[in-house]
Amino acid sequence: MLNPPEASPAGRTAVAALVIAVTLILQVSVANRLPLPGGVQPDLVLLAVVALALVAGSMTGMVTGFLAGLAADIIPPADHTIGRYALVYCLIGYLCGVASAEMDRQSVVPFFAVAAGALAGTVLYAATGMILGDPRAEWGTVSRMVPLQVLYDIIASPFVVWAVLRATRRYESGERSRGDRLAVPAARYRAMSGRGGAL
Repeated sequence: MLNPPEASPAGRTAVAALVIAVTLILQVSVANRLPLPGGVQPDLVLLAVVALALVAGSMTGMVTGFLAGLAADIIPPADHTIGRYALVYCLIGYLCGVASAEMDRQSVVPFFAVAAGALAGTVLYAATGMILGDPRAEWGTVSRMVPLQVLYDIIASPFVVWAVLRATRRYESGERSRGDRLAVPAARYRAMSGRGGAL
């Protein structure tokens, strides 16, 4: 599993809430104002939801995704049907949380998973716009904007993943140190048994 359950659910909840709050502020005040080609910006909130889901699992990913999406739906400049981001982020958070059980925390897999989550979230958001009849979600517009959106998300993903991993490291190191206290005696016992057999 990418990350074992933390000892303090309240601490994990506080960290997730802080990460999402900071990401929403950065999205509105910085990312949305970037004059990037194509008129689209990276979705930092989606990236944070995916990273938190990979760290904490499907339930945290789903709840965090729903709440972050709902906040993104109502914070200005919200100009779409309320609930679209909540639905998309909730589904992506759940799916990435489920996938986290198969990932190795020490590899680069989480960065690819965040990129895949960003792609799925962007496509799903565009699809819900088409279903709801959003005039900005016509096929011509979507086919032009989605590749750029995904590209910007992939470029931003290492920074978001790094920040989320740094924010959650305190709880992981506590869990890891407890595991080490149990693992070290067993390792010593095996080493001593090997030496004993050689005598």
